Amino acid sequence: MSDTTTRGIRVQVRSVYVPERSAPQQSQYFFAYHIRISNEGAETAQLLSRHWIITDANGDVQEVRGPGVVGETPVLAPGRVFEYSSSCPLPTAVGTMQGTYTMITPSGETFEAEIAPFTLATPHALH
Repeated sequence: MSDTTTRGIRVQVRSVYVPERSAPQQSQYFFAYHIRISNEGAETAQLLSRHWIITDANGDVQEVRGPGVVGETPVLAPGRVFEYSSSCPLPTAVGTMQGTYTMITPSGETFEAEIAPFTLATPHALH
């Protein structure tokens, strides 16, 4: 599990392998992940965009940028939580994801909330 806090914005990630959507014989591995974003600080912040860095076991890196998450740009007042699930296909049985969410405060200040690295791995792939 990945768990990090930036300026009161806590990002926790849990990932799972989805065998029914994978085809290992064709180098297709499918992972789902669940994210919980909590505002543990004193200031409201809105999530504007995401930036993911996805690395497979071959060392190939893919970067994904886009507005919001799952079609939303949630506003997190202090004490509020936003959760969502998404997925990531990989050509290898093991990989990692990490990144940032661009957040904005009511005063217009932006900052990057870190998403600490987390592992995508099939069962028994890591010993």
